[in-house]
Amino acid sequence: MSIVEVNNLSKTYPVAIKNPGLKGTISHFLNRQYRLIKAVENISFSLNEGEIVGFLGPNGAGKTTTLKMLTGLIYPTDGTVRVAGYNPYKRQKSFLNKISLVMGQKQQLLWDLPALDSLKINAAIYNIPDRIFKTRLDELASMLSLEDQLNQPIRKLSLGQRMKAELLASLIHHPQILFLDEPTLGLDVNAQAAVRDFLRDYNSRYQATIILTSHYMADITALCRRILIINQGILIYDGPLDELLKKFAAYRQVKIDLAVPLTRDELEQYGEITSIEGKEVNFSIPFENLNQTITRMLEDLDILDFSVLSPPVEEVIRLLFTKDLL
Repeated sequence: MSIVEVNNLSKTYPVAIKNPGLKGTISHFLNRQYRLIKAVENISFSLNEGEIVGFLGPNGAGKTTTLKMLTGLIYPTDGTVRVAGYNPYKRQKSFLNKISLVMGQKQQLLWDLPALDSLKINAAIYNIPDRIFKTRLDELASMLSLEDQLNQPIRKLSLGQRMKAELLASLIHHPQILFLDEPTLGLDVNAQAAVRDFLRDYNSRYQATIILTSHYMADITALCRRILIINQGILIYDGPLDELLKKFAAYRQVKIDLAVPLTRDELEQYGEITSIEGKEVNFSIPFENLNQTITRMLEDLDILDFSVLSPPVEEVIRLLFTKDLL
């Protein structure tokens, strides 16, 4: 059952045009002109209850603008949105109780207060009874391993602990739908893994629907089976992550360890060389030529060891943006 329905959604911003210098300033003041920027253009998709969906795109692609329209923070130029049966732009109290928006680059917790004080404020805003608040607080704090940090001022917490506290504050009302915009931004590897584990656990326990934007592909591969890719405001892919990799990872990375080092000229006949470090050589080989090329290498070269790897997800996504493969 669809819990989010997006149909032909668009957002266009007027941006003032101003030439440099005093003349440009005077002209801009007396006769202001604008150009239209299409941040999002005619995108359509739906999300089912309990799905975790990755929302990918380069900087400026329209990801955050889309999330803001889905949560009712900005009004679309065209198209329609239904989230949990509500029109987001009306910002009804019953709607706000069902959603949560977490933005990794912005914080809601008060800097000089302990996290617990801010959480109590949130509980009051959402009219959560004390007994239910304490039960939820204990459960979420345990899931996030934050029990010992709740009484410390936010400014005394590490970045990872602050992000966990932000998640806790955003989930204290048990939202049905989570919109997460770069929730692991700036975190170290261990903190990123902890946040991913928590989101997976939260989704499993409560069947919450999650739409996640991230530049860390480890977040996407660990959590999302389905991804949406937006580029220049246009939705260019909506489907399983595995299918995307099968379709566009049209090459393999082949690494060989030679008994005797060879020159680049001697090795280039076997394929595109991505790196040479002493006796270790890395190739990028088209998938359709893989078996034939490996057979030639084994026949012609004195190889101590070799390995064949699929390209990283980040590389496939990068190619989609830079070469417009879709």
